[in-house]
Amino acid sequence: MKLPMFNRRGFLKSGFWGAVGSLLGLGGHATADSKSYSMHGGMSEPTSSGGMMTVGEVDHARNGFDPSIVLSDWDTGKVGRLPNGQPLREYTIVALDKEVEIAPGVFFPAWTYNGRVPGPSLRAMEGDRIRIRFINQGSHTHTMHFHGIHSARMDGIPGAGEVAPGESFTYEFDALPFGCHLYHCHSVPLKRHIHKGLYGAFIVDPDPSRHPEHADVARSRVLGSEENQPWQEFVMVMNGFDTNFDEENEVYAVNTVAHAYANHPIRIARERPVRVYLVNVTEFDPVNSLHLHANFFDYYDHGTTLTPTLRTVDTVIQCQGQRGILEFSFADHEPGLYMFHAHQSEFVELGWMGFFEVVE
Repeated sequence: MKLPMFNRRGFLKSGFWGAVGSLLGLGGHATADSKSYSMHGGMSEPTSSGGMMTVGEVDHARNGFDPSIVLSDWDTGKVGRLPNGQPLREYTIVALDKEVEIAPGVFFPAWTYNGRVPGPSLRAMEGDRIRIRFINQGSHTHTMHFHGIHSARMDGIPGAGEVAPGESFTYEFDALPFGCHLYHCHSVPLKRHIHKGLYGAFIVDPDPSRHPEHADVARSRVLGSEENQPWQEFVMVMNGFDTNFDEENEVYAVNTVAHAYANHPIRIARERPVRVYLVNVTEFDPVNSLHLHANFFDYYDHGTTLTPTLRTVDTVIQCQGQRGILEFSFADHEPGLYMFHAHQSEFVELGWMGFFEVVE
């Protein structure tokens, strides 16, 4: 189902969500004297959401992915070794055209990697050899362009790794540098191929042996290590969807589904630290942002340092393609729901808001 062909900002000024709530499955409103409500299948208990909440549930089984699982569903590939002893990680990625439900009853004609938006969260160790067999089963020519260090012929751009429908290509390079990166299609028109859903996170853990001055910190980022065990790690890909193709987004989200983490808060064990790999791939807007309520975090721009580039901040702004790592703790907080959202209020109302549920 598509939205009417109107400007989203005009909708908001005229009370769009109340006026066409039946179209989007959005409901609830707030006045100075009224209570606001969140919907889990309809009007229910009052919350502090401000009334701008999706009503009902997205069919995650139909979509083929669940935002609550996407948070920590790392794809570490098939692990082996090259003859020289270098670790090898092999992946298979398939481009597919697929309709995705981005809000209850709202469907978007996406182009996907492995049938999901965002694509698989690929994770490797610094210095690993990465080998990706990319198969294009979609209706358009596509690529996989990785933000990282690689040769020109592996760049995933027209003329270097572009794949026509029905064909395939193998990308191969070493995972460098360590950090929080991304991959996306780089076929033209670029804004269309990205906006349609061809992107995903690419996380490269630091090799502690290469960073003896910060070995303990490096080990804490290595998935599966003893030092990594206490950390609660999540990937959050900020994205938006232009449902009527007027080059303005009608829906904003983290990991694709509007208000996914408001309807289903992210559970946090109070005594364990939190690490968020934050990536912005929002098209049609110059920047996106994340603001954390009632707390502050350290931020590692691009994740390529082992010491924070920003300390004790509660809001970070990213342009498209920018990313970074957030680290914080709720150890000194009482249990409860702690909101996080974009600090562009319009984005909040259009789907980009959620909660951490801090528990003992």
